[in-house]
Amino acid sequence: MQMAFRVLIIGGTGQVGAAVVRALAAEPSCAEVVMINRKAIALTGDPRLRQVIFDTAAARFSVDVTTLAQSMVAQGDPVYAASCVGVGKGSLQWSEEELKALEIGVVGGFARGCHAGGITRLALLSAAGSNSQSRVRYARIMGLKEEAVEAIGFTRLAIFRPGIIGGNVHTPGYAAWLGRLIPGRFGTIEQDDIGRAFVAEFISGSTLSGVVYLENGAMRQRSRALR
Repeated sequence: MQMAFRVLIIGGTGQVGAAVVRALAAEPSCAEVVMINRKAIALTGDPRLRQVIFDTAAARFSVDVTTLAQSMVAQGDPVYAASCVGVGKGSLQWSEEELKALEIGVVGGFARGCHAGGITRLALLSAAGSNSQSRVRYARIMGLKEEAVEAIGFTRLAIFRPGIIGGNVHTPGYAAWLGRLIPGRFGTIEQDDIGRAFVAEFISGSTLSGVVYLENGAMRQRSRALR
């Protein structure tokens, strides 16, 4: 019988984040999903799902996350963290400073708070082609985000790097169709498949340590030890 676990998630109201929340709700061994939101949303009737409203721009955001994480860990079940924050197509309208404030500032604050609160494993949404040295702004910021979270020192860090995300309102239908013809990491993956992959990571990857990169297709893994 699968051991019960709990998940603290940020970005759960977005397209991919909502898919992760749905997949967690469909998993019987998931005892609780706690969403950190900036404003209240209507929730389903599932008693395992609750939301906590935090000002992610506040100086004490990371401290608030730590307190919340500690309260979840104190209940005794394994607790995992998930960051599904992402702007995607909308990033074209954002300045580099705004993107960094969200993708590195908010995500970094969440990750540091989780780690300080006793959560040792985190799943992070990034993007295919992420590289802190890239000349492409979005890929560069995704790479910087990955490096910032890796430096925190989680026992296990799973970095999800999807290509074109199918089933997403921000992805034009023609782009998703064409992406299905592209093999490898830059092709199309359905967002519900990403959600299920997050759940699979929490269930099957919990005994392994280090950094693992999950990419398109069969969500291929490339792992290496934490520095």
